[in-house]
Amino acid sequence: MKSFFAALLCLVTVTLVYGQKAIDKVKFFKDTSVIDATLTLNMKKILAGRDQLGLIYPGTFSCKMDDGSEINDHISVELRGHSRRAYCTLLPLKLIYKNDPTDAFYKLKSVKLVSSCMPDPPSEQNLLKEYMIYKIYNQITDKSFRARLLNVSYRDSSGKKKTVTEHAFMLEDIKEVAKRNDCVDWTVKKTGINSMDRIQMITVAVFEYMIGNTDWGMPTHNIRVIRSKSDSLSRPLAVPYDFDSSGLVFTNYSSPDPRLELESVRERLYMGQPATREELDQVFDVFNKQKAAIYAMINNFNLFTPSSKRDLTGYLDKFYKTINDPSKAKSTFIKVVR
Repeated sequence: MKSFFAALLCLVTVTLVYGQKAIDKVKFFKDTSVIDATLTLNMKKILAGRDQLGLIYPGTFSCKMDDGSEINDHISVELRGHSRRAYCTLLPLKLIYKNDPTDAFYKLKSVKLVSSCMPDPPSEQNLLKEYMIYKIYNQITDKSFRARLLNVSYRDSSGKKKTVTEHAFMLEDIKEVAKRNDCVDWTVKKTGINSMDRIQMITVAVFEYMIGNTDWGMPTHNIRVIRSKSDSLSRPLAVPYDFDSSGLVFTNYSSPDPRLELESVRERLYMGQPATREELDQVFDVFNKQKAAIYAMINNFNLFTPSSKRDLTGYLDKFYKTINDPSKAKSTFIKVVR
């Protein structure tokens, strides 16, 4: 009994002296509950510096976890992104938890915070759609980024701007994606599409077609690459991200590259390498097996409006009709390839 109380006293002492209870970063991104958080920043300074990447701003990240523990971390914040940073009023940020080893989120090091573009309902639905795309791809393959949804209150430390509360999500670091897949982050810049693991690369390209996204390309445009750390003969694996320009989200600021000759981002285009019928059947089988789970996630997600649910499922219906029609699949994925 004495040893129990001694251990308990030691735990309390360590918590008080050395800081808050550190989160488990693996469990954190597996959890599907929504975190209520407050991000306190000098919003005026950040908006004034929106044209300059690399500037670092101090801030505070506060939240309450499911176990009742309260977190209050002093962090640094960096602007990121391109189209969102130029167009949106809620800017895309990188949250940096490297200041104090006693902070609860210290092990996360730095994470992308993907926010709504504007503080209005349509933008929030778009944000939630992009979050759902990550969840959908998690169903297709483990070689994918996990996302954790938050309900964030953006508080201006200067007191000059009104507090805005919107949903946002944190994105898992690529090193964590690699680690749980027995891989390492692969940063060889000359990695081309034909040097990648073939089936995984076709899976990525079919998925991008599924969501109507053409804003990607090998080797580094909205793609990260991982590679097995135990199999030296294996090929690298592509991990896609950044889906706000997809047709499934359909933001006001998204438009297709003029060179693609598409009228809208809602128009799909397969941008993968040529594939055989056998390869496509193998990939399509994965998508078909996950169809029920994907539709259930959408329809059971209570933050979507009925209109958003209809739009998402209707858009996906056309994808599934294409991959399950041999003639359409051939003309889309075999004959017409970029």
